[in-house]
Amino acid sequence: MVKLTKIYTRGGDAGETSLGTGARVAKHNLRVAAYGTVDEANAVIGIARLHAGGDADEMLAAIQNDLFDLGADLCRPPNEGENNPQSDGGPLRMTEAQVTRLEQEIDAMNEELKPLSSFVLPGGSQASAHLHLARTIVRRAERLMCELAGGEEVNRSAIKYINRLSDHLFVLARTLNDKGAKDVLWEPGRNR
Repeated sequence: MVKLTKIYTRGGDAGETSLGTGARVAKHNLRVAAYGTVDEANAVIGIARLHAGGDADEMLAAIQNDLFDLGADLCRPPNEGENNPQSDGGPLRMTEAQVTRLEQEIDAMNEELKPLSSFVLPGGSQASAHLHLARTIVRRAERLMCELAGGEEVNRSAIKYINRLSDHLFVLARTLNDKGAKDVLWEPGRNR
């Protein structure tokens, strides 16, 4: 467990930060940008939770915890030959079970929704509007993670998770828009 007794360290005053391995990197490092963007998405999900209740709030609480797991995964580059790190006390990594949970929740919510006849514009309820914002931030985090994976090792389950998460947030936003009845639909060319 993490124990924080001092919030500022002055260690970043020169524009560098430490990864989970202790290695020092520039604050604009792609890995730092990726997990910083995951943190940004988590903050917006926290705002969405102020307007959600019941099952939606429970799902979002689990997602927020997962996003801290994802940040922990991203801040420690995988070692070559790393096997099931959780079982041997190694670094925390995202797992296929977390991906599967999102898929099951997406499928359950989607069963209650009518098929779309157009693209959905961000909006509707307050919770939905915030989830759409979180979804776009998650997509940015995914792009950064994929760019990072082009040059460095990234846990494949982490990339799968972030990809499913944007879908989950989209379907949950529709669910919280009165099961899609209050979705704001795109009308192509309406204002010409």
